[in-house]
Amino acid sequence: MTEKTGEQGSVLQREAKMMKLEALIADREHYQVPELTLDETEVLQRYERLYTGAVSDVLREFCLMYQALPSDIVPLRPEKTVAGYAFTVKSAPNTMVSGELTFRTKMLEQIEPGSFVVWDTSEDAESTAWGGVMTATAVSRGVKGVVIDGGMRDTHQVLKEDFPVFYKYRSPNGSLGRCLISHYQCLIRIGNTDIRPGDIILGDIDGVVVVPRNIAVKVLLRAEEILKNEKEIFEWVANGDSLDEITDRGGYF
Repeated sequence: MTEKTGEQGSVLQREAKMMKLEALIADREHYQVPELTLDETEVLQRYERLYTGAVSDVLREFCLMYQALPSDIVPLRPEKTVAGYAFTVKSAPNTMVSGELTFRTKMLEQIEPGSFVVWDTSEDAESTAWGGVMTATAVSRGVKGVVIDGGMRDTHQVLKEDFPVFYKYRSPNGSLGRCLISHYQCLIRIGNTDIRPGDIILGDIDGVVVVPRNIAVKVLLRAEEILKNEKEIFEWVANGDSLDEITDRGGYF
């Protein structure tokens, strides 16, 4: 078995060199999580004082137009704003059962405090990736929230934990025998958005945005500036200033 695996690895390496795929493989499969210039806990706390609309506007300034996850992913608790570091999971519809629970346990052991689980189900529409036991486990490990491009169940149990979940649909169907986890902590894509491990995930009543980690601090500082500007604009409007006066001062609507 070891010899065969080694031969297969050599074949893949030769093919990669022949097709000049080294850079693509490095980008897709060997992503290095860059260090932040601010304390990681502080970054999340400051993001949670923002809202997704302001962050989306800043991402537009960076020419990133597709950082919001699909609009059919909705919050279970609309009143909550939550930020965390992406822990990515990939699954797909599959009738296989053996080994799934072992792999899932291994995955859960890798999740660190401050993580925001982001789950790409490969557009599964029949089963649920998240439920009561997963929520209890996530809470015990200090997970900030989860966004699932698919379904959830055990909603009454999840609501008792006061845990932020963003999801597409609810169903009683569990995933075992219907959908199989294949990868975690890898590049995934939901809608038009690429998500890498360690990216900033911010969710609120309006949806979920993904901030690439390599610009996370720059986006944070600019979004905080926008919040300050908006406070002034609201004050001008409340004071009865004219639209021309507001726009002359740099205001917008």
